[in-house]
Amino acid sequence: MRHLILSAAIPALLLGACATTAPVAEAPAQQAAQRGPAPHFPADLSPAGVAAADDHLALEQVDGAEAMAFVAESNRKALAALEGDRRYETFRQQAQAILTATDRIPSPSFLGDGVGNFWQDAANPKGVWRRTTLASYRTETPQWETLIDVGALARAEGKDWVWKGVSCLAPDETRCLVNLSDGGKDAVVVREFDTTTKRFVDGGFVLPEGKHRISWLDRDTLLIATDFGPDIGSGNGRPTLTESGYPYIVKSLKRGQTLAQATEVYRGEQGDGGYGVSPAVYRDKDGNVEAVLFRRPLDTFRAETWRWVDGRAVKLNLPERVSIFGTQGNRLIFSNDQEFTWQEEPVSPGSLLSVPLAFLEDHGDGSMPVATNHLKNVIFTPGERQSIDSVRVMSDSILAVVSDNVVGTLKRFDSSAPRGHAAWRATDIAVPANSSVGLGDSSKSRGEVFVSTQGFLTPATLNLASVPGASLTELKTTPAKFDASTHVVEQFEAVSTDGTRIPYFVTRPRDQQGSAATILFGYGGFQASFPPIYRPEMGKLWLENGGVFVSANIRGGGEFGPAWHQAALRENRQRSFDDFAAVARDLQTRGITTPKQLGIYGRSNGGVLTSVSITQHPELFNAAVIESPLVDMLRYQELPAGASWIGEYGDPRIPGDAEFIARYSAYQQLRPDVDYPRVYLTTNTRDDRVHPGHARKFAARLGDMGHDHLYFEDTAGGHSNDADPVANARRWARHYVYLSQQLMD
Repeated sequence: MRHLILSAAIPALLLGACATTAPVAEAPAQQAAQRGPAPHFPADLSPAGVAAADDHLALEQVDGAEAMAFVAESNRKALAALEGDRRYETFRQQAQAILTATDRIPSPSFLGDGVGNFWQDAANPKGVWRRTTLASYRTETPQWETLIDVGALARAEGKDWVWKGVSCLAPDETRCLVNLSDGGKDAVVVREFDTTTKRFVDGGFVLPEGKHRISWLDRDTLLIATDFGPDIGSGNGRPTLTESGYPYIVKSLKRGQTLAQATEVYRGEQGDGGYGVSPAVYRDKDGNVEAVLFRRPLDTFRAETWRWVDGRAVKLNLPERVSIFGTQGNRLIFSNDQEFTWQEEPVSPGSLLSVPLAFLEDHGDGSMPVATNHLKNVIFTPGERQSIDSVRVMSDSILAVVSDNVVGTLKRFDSSAPRGHAAWRATDIAVPANSSVGLGDSSKSRGEVFVSTQGFLTPATLNLASVPGASLTELKTTPAKFDASTHVVEQFEAVSTDGTRIPYFVTRPRDQQGSAATILFGYGGFQASFPPIYRPEMGKLWLENGGVFVSANIRGGGEFGPAWHQAALRENRQRSFDDFAAVARDLQTRGITTPKQLGIYGRSNGGVLTSVSITQHPELFNAAVIESPLVDMLRYQELPAGASWIGEYGDPRIPGDAEFIARYSAYQQLRPDVDYPRVYLTTNTRDDRVHPGHARKFAARLGDMGHDHLYFEDTAGGHSNDADPVANARRWARHYVYLSQQLMD
């Protein structure tokens, strides 16, 4: 056991005994086979067979009459049960006070010679984009200058504008592309903004709503991948989007041109997977272009990388699974997510490398330059329980967060000769023990990076790293939003079905006697890691009321590098579910909680996890918040933008893939004769990333079978829940009211 006391008073790390060994349970597939097929399990697993067995296809129509009637009636029942609870108003007020607090750290980005920030509070729920100087930002009361008031803009234009970020042209960063979403969707409208006049540019770049991929090439040129309309050049007028709704063509758009006049510079194929082709322009500290790359996704994780050289695209000999972090002069900084052989030497997956771009180019004639022995390309190779979490590439150094058993460390890497022509050396930069370390915005021209640290019980601290040095300068700290002195954080390990040890963190009362109401959080997908982070609304609404919070680092995530993720891909997805169930059993074996007091929470891909956990192991849990979920895994590719995730889950249109997906897909595995806990499903009508039809259909089928449940669908906000902090406070209040009802009452 690792015992982590993460309080403001006593930061410490104590090492103790290993985890108890959990009993190996019978495989869920074997249990299901013994019971026979569920009543709505398709007679055949072809797309037509799956559709024929689905009695709720009408709920896939986002704004359909039947769907909206279902939503209205479900919302009425859910709001009566949740917002009618005696705790709701207190929870809502507490959550809103936290989410709109004016003493939060304003999240900074470098903007020209100053600092930019997007800010939301009770007075500005839509938010304002603003700027100040770094000197002013360091003070307790920075003097902010508003650039865009999103609420005022929305009122003036009669739109439900939601801020989705901004991209400014280096080095002066006075011309910016502002992304605005109508209702919180991923699809955005793009407009050019001038920070000197504080106005949108007359005759500037304007792009209609879409899922664009854009990069500035120069002041008058954009590289853009988007929906260019019917592909006339193909001869058959096919759309210029993949089946997932993402672009596969990159064009150069000059100032004053329409999209129809843009010049094509790169083309993938309409059958490409993933999230669409994307251009990226990498620059030096003075804003000069070092490289232009195109990434052509083949599926969710595999992609080809091409370099734009003298007006033509040249393929790079990089692994298909690769993370690119930037350039240093003529060298590419990247991490290989699969085995990679470079100059006849194998490179372990998850390593950090620096390789000359010219040595990677494939000119189609079989010739490649041969590197000389003095070129040292591997910067860092993580150990077995380590992974590279995030990287910032500076002019002469590289800053990286290295996760060590799910706890953050910070390293600066330097070459002993210019541009990496000799061995790399690592310097550890001191950060608080047992914390999560996050790298924020970076500036090559300044040689600075924003760095944050936090823990489950320790509020975030924002620091500035001057990369030539090896220390952090504290800028701001977040005041505590709940009493952490009563709680302690511990790290344990559970043993999964196949013997793999699964780490998890427990935040619980320091003097806990006996079992307690517990929330178990998990995600387990897309190589996403979940280290210790400060969740103020959880602390206030749950921990202060005697609850326990658990975060499980199950396979499918990235906590231990690419192998931890790839262990649970496609046909091996069941490992994530087994890991999660193993943690639940381990919590109960340790006496931390009981099945009656254990609830689970997951959203998006975590909704796959929680819906499957309820259908496979209803005996382990008494509550489940299943938010913005994927649930119907035999039709997910039919619902936008599902086909982009085929690399993660498999393709249900392929018989072999459909067979292993069907074994766990919660929508098809529901049974009327099983005692499920009363679950709470929630999603958003304007979610164009994970279709609301998943949650709607699961709720409808639960109701058909007579299972008590709650379903609530918000009508604005999108997938990210970042549209409005006031609405977000209501969302969290509903979550914790439900969990309190199920686990504490």
